[in-house]
Amino acid sequence: MRRDPEGLLVAMASSIPSPSLNHKAKDWWEELNRSKSWQDGVFYALAALYAAIAIVALVQLIRIHRRVRDYGWTTQKVFHLLNFLVCAVRASVFLFRRPAQHVGPHILQSFLLDLPGLLFFSTYTLLVLFWAEIFYQALSLPTENLRPSFLIINTAIYVFQIAIWLIQWWDPMLVWDIFSRVFFAGVSFAGALGFLLYGGRLFLMLRRFPIESKGRRKKLREVGCVTAICFTCFTIRSVVVAWSAFDKKAEIDVLYHPILNFLYFLLVEILPSALVLYILRKLPAKRATSTAYKAIR
Repeated sequence: MRRDPEGLLVAMASSIPSPSLNHKAKDWWEELNRSKSWQDGVFYALAALYAAIAIVALVQLIRIHRRVRDYGWTTQKVFHLLNFLVCAVRASVFLFRRPAQHVGPHILQSFLLDLPGLLFFSTYTLLVLFWAEIFYQALSLPTENLRPSFLIINTAIYVFQIAIWLIQWWDPMLVWDIFSRVFFAGVSFAGALGFLLYGGRLFLMLRRFPIESKGRRKKLREVGCVTAICFTCFTIRSVVVAWSAFDKKAEIDVLYHPILNFLYFLLVEILPSALVLYILRKLPAKRATSTAYKAIR
């Protein structure tokens, strides 16, 4: 059979995307990012999704409170309250995202855009605290230092972040913006490690539990699923925020990256919140004696 090297080269060349196609795709992406209709549409969609989750969290909080009214503010109630607050604030900010971009001074803008992320961290690390208490109690280890440690760590994070905002306000240099993002990426990574450490340890402990029961299997699935979801979302957030600190094209929570905004918040907050609320939808028993519903003091 006679070979046709020229025909082969022509076929190979035709299979390579032309520069004009790449240029058109790039122009389309830039045009989409600059489109005010796309920007507003994405922000309104995010506001609607956050509002829906806020309503679900509030309804669940009311149902739990009516079921265990006598137990005060339990860990479960605080978790749903914080979930409601985070999503309500996010929904409000995205509803007025364009005016929020021009709020002054800059420290107020940073407060509006970044504070919900810190609240999200506190909300979900509350689950880590809860699991750590269960794990320590199961091993007959002291738990009195866990809750103060949780409060101290969270307080230190908020104080440090506020200090960064004040420094940015006083000296608005790019290096402080990078430092702020790297700090938040580190906080998110610490949250991921917390879920991996205590969620993973509790999961393994439940697997080794000698008594087989429906409740054990259900709790095993619950801990395993929530651990996997939260570890994944905090890891993604850590990587994306760290990346955006050094690459302007990867910036999130800005007007000119609507699709990236939508994907980012969908993956790191909206889907995890919806899935966790669904997994933890079961109401506590009316006369629970478990430490799961012990009032927070």
